[in-house]
Amino acid sequence: MASHRLIQFVGKKYGLRVSEMLYDRLNVYYFVEGYALNDKPRLAKVAHDEIRKALGEEQSSVMSEEEILKFLNSNEGRKEIENALEALDQIGVHGIPKFIIEGRRVVDGAARSDVFVDIFREIESKGEVHGGPIFGDILGVNDDTVQRGSHSREHICEVH
Repeated sequence: MASHRLIQFVGKKYGLRVSEMLYDRLNVYYFVEGYALNDKPRLAKVAHDEIRKALGEEQSSVMSEEEILKFLNSNEGRKEIENALEALDQIGVHGIPKFIIEGRRVVDGAARSDVFVDIFREIESKGEVHGGPIFGDILGVNDDTVQRGSHSREHICEVH
């Protein structure tokens, strides 16, 4: 639960681009490198290094390893993660990968491409998306952060 809380916290503090970079790093840390996600001091170091890398020139705002460890040893964000897990259970998500489209349609990650094409063509024919992200409120992520997303035009232009 500590790593889930950390990803959620980083998203609120630094934005979704940084939290997704940290999420990707933690997947390598756990699945490839074989480290435990419950080793909080090591997790704090990895998180600090990845956040610092993600922020680049804005490094003055990076939390220290000690601040991250203090967060990890607290219960901050726990209730939000528990609420998110309950919401997933209520809409029938019991495993990953899953896609939640329009805040209500659950599509298995292994679904054939035509399933997605049909859904997106239906949305396109309506001319708008009905519903939206279901976890912003649950996780305490403000609307501005959600709307900015993780792949803003500015960031894509910077990278390419």
